[in-house]
Amino acid sequence: MGAHFHLVSPATPPPLDPGFRPPVLANRAFVAEAVAAGGVPLVLGLERPDGAVSRFETVVFPEGHPRFAANLPYVERLFKFLLWQRGGCRTYVGGPAALADHLRTVYAPTGARAFDCQFMGEDVYGQPFEILACKPAEVPSARELGQPLGRHLEGCRIGFDLGASDRKVSAVIDGEAVFSEEVVWLPRLHADPAYHYGEIMQALRTAASHLPRVDAIGGSTAGIVVNNQVRIASLFRGIPKDRYGEIRDVFLRIRAELGVPLEVANDGDVTALAGAMSLGENGVLGIALGSSEAAGYVNTEGNLLGWLNELAFAPVDYSPDAPVDEWSGDRGAGALYFSQQCVFRLAPAAGIELPVGVPDAERLKAVQDLLEAGHVGAQQIWETMGVYLGYAIAHYADFYEIRHLLLLGRCTSGRGGGLLLGGALEVLRREFPELVHLQIQLPDERSRRVGQSIAAASLPPLP
Repeated sequence: MGAHFHLVSPATPPPLDPGFRPPVLANRAFVAEAVAAGGVPLVLGLERPDGAVSRFETVVFPEGHPRFAANLPYVERLFKFLLWQRGGCRTYVGGPAALADHLRTVYAPTGARAFDCQFMGEDVYGQPFEILACKPAEVPSARELGQPLGRHLEGCRIGFDLGASDRKVSAVIDGEAVFSEEVVWLPRLHADPAYHYGEIMQALRTAASHLPRVDAIGGSTAGIVVNNQVRIASLFRGIPKDRYGEIRDVFLRIRAELGVPLEVANDGDVTALAGAMSLGENGVLGIALGSSEAAGYVNTEGNLLGWLNELAFAPVDYSPDAPVDEWSGDRGAGALYFSQQCVFRLAPAAGIELPVGVPDAERLKAVQDLLEAGHVGAQQIWETMGVYLGYAIAHYADFYEIRHLLLLGRCTSGRGGGLLLGGALEVLRREFPELVHLQIQLPDERSRRVGQSIAAASLPPLP
């Protein structure tokens, strides 16, 4: 993180991770110091190919100030968060030119964040990744392209949810689930797209057998989906590049074969939709703690903004010793703090030996069984995750307008959900009293299991 960027120790340290350093504390301390030093404005404008522009404004030390070097790690981590929250292939850096130069060096094909450069450029948006220096006043105005999503419940529908450890499907009649099923699968281990196609079709056929007819199909999947095409997803990492087109268009193929409306969205967006539908409210940030961290956001007007909300890659720990994400190569990424990956990472410190030779879903269940049985180390794992969550919620609230937070996913089942919620609320009460008004929802067991696929079923409108 650099010697010039002060990291702040949390007042509530996680039981199993004393080195944890929350971004929200570091960022707020930096801004306060920069303002006191007569700071200058910095405006970041992230542009997407559809013409949408997201802006974020902050303050940094002016050029020539003895603390100017502290700007570099601050701006790099801030940019990293915005990139994965909102997306963009062209960024305007309105402020001291040295900051744009630094970001161009780090986010270059040969830089430390080469993964982000390739991902946000060619992989997601199909365009070169650019970082442009300019004055604050020259950053384009914000232009968010919000659109409503789902909430169509009439008729006989199928909803599915594709996760890294299991796939869920529901048969839904006029908004009520008449059948639901979860099946363990291992998509990341299969290089043949036919495996994934066959598994998805099997799920749809099973649900269809419980309906008098199928009027529409909606799905959610981990990864980035644009116009029903899978641009990139960890589920399909095993598929070679020369065959990826078969997966990119798999949902278009299924729609053509079945001859009914079919819409697919990112699982995080459907998580947020599930929350907005169940609450009858907007301003919902949904977070699913499963195989990875999935997130989605329905804004205060009830729309999606076209943001990526890939918080699995967004930093939630600034410690120089934070664990490294094996895909992006970066430290402190959300996936390692809000998913089964976190449970596995903390297990040794909790004195728990994980079973070997079994799927991840079974490894997680083994630790959850210990938790239900009162194992002290297992309880400390979820208490640690609860502290992580409290600081992350405060961090997310600096970037989202949140009225309701919805927690879903396999890691919230059983006693774990209460420990997560209790730990997060305690952090907010002690350190962020301005956020205690947030409504944090932990759905009941049935809603946790099938809420995602029911919400997914509502995606396509009927003709």
